[in-house]
Amino acid sequence: MSRKVQAIRGMNDILPGQSSVWQYLERTVAEVVHGYGYQQIRFPIVENTDLFKRGVGETTDIVEKEMYTFNDRNGESLTLRPEGTASCVRAADQAGLLFNQIQRLWYTGPMFRYERPQKGRYRQFHQIGVESFGMATPDIDAELIILSARLWKKLGLLEHVELQLNTIGVASAREAFKASLVAYLSEFKDQLDTDSQRRLDTNPLRILDSKDERTQAVLRNAPSLDDFIDEESRLHFERLQRILTNNGVAFTINPSLVRGLDYYGKTVFEWVTTHLGAQATVCAGGRYDGLVEQLGGKTTPAVGFAMGIERLVLLLDELNLIPEDAKVKVDAFIVSVGDEAELASFTLAEQLKDANSQWTVLRHCGGGSFKSQMKKSDKSGARFTLIIGEDEYAKGICQVKDMNTGEQTECSLASVASYLSQQV
Repeated sequence: MSRKVQAIRGMNDILPGQSSVWQYLERTVAEVVHGYGYQQIRFPIVENTDLFKRGVGETTDIVEKEMYTFNDRNGESLTLRPEGTASCVRAADQAGLLFNQIQRLWYTGPMFRYERPQKGRYRQFHQIGVESFGMATPDIDAELIILSARLWKKLGLLEHVELQLNTIGVASAREAFKASLVAYLSEFKDQLDTDSQRRLDTNPLRILDSKDERTQAVLRNAPSLDDFIDEESRLHFERLQRILTNNGVAFTINPSLVRGLDYYGKTVFEWVTTHLGAQATVCAGGRYDGLVEQLGGKTTPAVGFAMGIERLVLLLDELNLIPEDAKVKVDAFIVSVGDEAELASFTLAEQLKDANSQWTVLRHCGGGSFKSQMKKSDKSGARFTLIIGEDEYAKGICQVKDMNTGEQTECSLASVASYLSQQV
């Protein structure tokens, strides 16, 4: 016997029992973002490696350690996308959608990062991203955050997540802060964790995110980013807070929140939860006004966020917030015995679907006794079992069994749809 081929570690199948929950989440997101005028965009899974080196940043963990990169047959370096914002910018700019225009876009799909798989963190993971282009004012930052709060409310999650906000200023302010921070931390380099020692020379702002206790002890007396924030960013941030407060969106200012990607500036935010252990962030984003120009386009202000589908599904499951109607339900299961009854069952099934396109109607296929078919109907969880035997076919009728009560009603084949409409 040949050896079975297994899925790649950290790249998981979404099985039938899970996919209906994913569809519920994706459907809910689509309803919310469409309500704010956002249109869906789709782009390739594979991009030129240079897109992410220039967009995400060569000194980020993603580019340095986590990207799936390979050469194609022409020797061109390609990468499985590790995040969606750079691809969204590339696609929208290439199509001429950005310069001097306002765009509200959203997308969904798989992303890929090579890292140690753990609960809620996989090598192939799925994100939903929401991006806005062409608006430099804080009202669009607020709109995105308010949109996300509405989504949490619709999913029943609002009481279980916390919004954290910060401003990291414009590039010149961050550079001044970086220089001061590096000068301070260099005196305590031997007290920093290994990752922070490496980041001291590559991406020092990420050290603020360190969970290492010794590193955090050193950071207590470090220079504060807030002391370097430019006046424009400060006013932008104050206006954002006022809009959120006026709209009842609670938040916490987190001075250590910087985000791990180089393209962010001014507003950054995260929605976090205490229900998923170490993987606390379920949605994160911010403003990235320089990214379009950085990737070769014309200066275009932009802001957006992304959320991980796997983590949100885990959170919904952990909190028992998956509604019953999100799961696949069968309205009717048709059992037939005899050749002519089987032919009639096809006609009945299609009549029911014509009567109500929302009904899920299963026909038994593959033969078998009446008893075995009834067992399969029971296993399917169908609300009604429709029985057509030889006698029923001869009379032009169908037995309708309510699987909740056990009651059985005789209907003409022509009136089954009408009867079910009154019962469902």
